[in-house]
Amino acid sequence: MPYTAEPSRYSDMLYKRAGKSGVKLPAISLGLWQNFGGNQPLENSRAMILKAFDLGINHFDLANNYGPPAGSAEETFGAVYKKDLIPYRDELLISTKAGYYMWEGPYGEWGSRKNLLSSLDRSLTRMGLDYVDIFYSHRPDPETPLEETMGALDHAVRQGKALYVGLSNYSAEQTSAAVKILKELGTPCLIHQPNYSMLNRWIVDGLQDVLVEQGIGSIAYCPLGRGQLTNKYVDKIEAESKAPSSTMKPEAIAVERVQKFRSLEAFAAKRGQTLSQLALSWVLRDGGVTSALIGVSRVSQIEENVKALKSAPLTAEEISEIDSIMHNIGDLPW
Repeated sequence: MPYTAEPSRYSDMLYKRAGKSGVKLPAISLGLWQNFGGNQPLENSRAMILKAFDLGINHFDLANNYGPPAGSAEETFGAVYKKDLIPYRDELLISTKAGYYMWEGPYGEWGSRKNLLSSLDRSLTRMGLDYVDIFYSHRPDPETPLEETMGALDHAVRQGKALYVGLSNYSAEQTSAAVKILKELGTPCLIHQPNYSMLNRWIVDGLQDVLVEQGIGSIAYCPLGRGQLTNKYVDKIEAESKAPSSTMKPEAIAVERVQKFRSLEAFAAKRGQTLSQLALSWVLRDGGVTSALIGVSRVSQIEENVKALKSAPLTAEEISEIDSIMHNIGDLPW
């Protein structure tokens, strides 16, 4: 049966302006970093992409190396786009990135003009697109001049292969320098994509100030701390803490850390939220970011995360209580 988008898809989603631009992002965006690669059933990926769009999530974030295998997430999105979403292209905000390893040789990664523009061409081919809405430099290159990397982003826009450009994983100082170059070239930076959550707050030490001063939007990846800010994770670390032996690091399952996560879980429940919904409310609070970029493995997770937008905004007192619970909790891997 041909896909028809939900008529009410824009009625409940919150859209926030990216800095001082004309672009509005859904408060929750869908990232295809994992669980959309060639190792996953296409129908499951299709169901998640279409459910997201039906719920008003019209921003889909990709990168050349997303999979696994690398490149296959873009192929998956391209298949869904061709089958279902071509009629809605002007409603979609599609982004991709380049900078991490993709192919052999000296031009298969980092920030050279050669790599970025070649990678963008490959991404467009995989997705079956004429252009992407946002093209990112995925990481700063310590050896390539910043002028060359930013010049490549500018050229992608002038070629008509991208409408806007962005940065990801750039420090405050690197962002300031890059933004200055892009302004001089006439292609201002639209958005920055940092790793940001209750567990990882590095952007408050300078980067957030730069973005506000320059009128640049931000979209947080890993807002759930790579799955740590979910009820499932709390159950896992508590079970591991009681097991005779564990594959997890001792500091990850320390009794005090388990207790802190349980306290945070109880705080969320008091607000009528799951832990993941609370984590998204925190990232999207006043003074937070433009959009939270979620990663999912099933449709129900999208539905749960979007419900975070129906909760009352966090008060100053609640934010202070969260900070008290989170003190020294540590951002640790599974």
